[in-house]
Amino acid sequence: MKKAKRNPLLARLAARLELTLDVRSDAVLPEPALIRRACQAALQRKVKQAQVSIVIVDAAEGRQLNNDYRGKDYATNVLSFALNEGETVAGLPLFGDLVLCAPVVEKEAAEQGKDLSAHYAHLLVHGMLHLQGFDHEQDDEAERMEALETVIVKRLGYPDPYHEEQH
Repeated sequence: MKKAKRNPLLARLAARLELTLDVRSDAVLPEPALIRRACQAALQRKVKQAQVSIVIVDAAEGRQLNNDYRGKDYATNVLSFALNEGETVAGLPLFGDLVLCAPVVEKEAAEQGKDLSAHYAHLLVHGMLHLQGFDHEQDDEAERMEALETVIVKRLGYPDPYHEEQH
């Protein structure tokens, strides 16, 4: 936070995002600073303020949440819960929750040959875009979202998340 106090631009960016982190897993996690940077980087200009909770869960809780909310009986890497489904309401911040399943994220990173921090950054960006109304149900939506994710993740200093092998 010291940098934000010295740099007015960083201070304004930090003020746009109120972030809470709830860790319910004993897995290896990225630094909280990376979590904040990835979430801030994914905020689109139209979002003036956001209140987002990041919850990192174990496989059992990840599976239960995916089953309860999506009807799929397995743990997935990231779930996004937007209070206002990406619609901006005048005067109100963007509200939402991102749930990341640490064992799934770790397994995917290993299987795909990706750095764990890079994979977390990508999934945080992906989830934040969902909170802002982006989707990938249709091919054109998926292409637009993936292109935006790639730009943001590269801006954070990580390789293209959709490139086959990262190592």
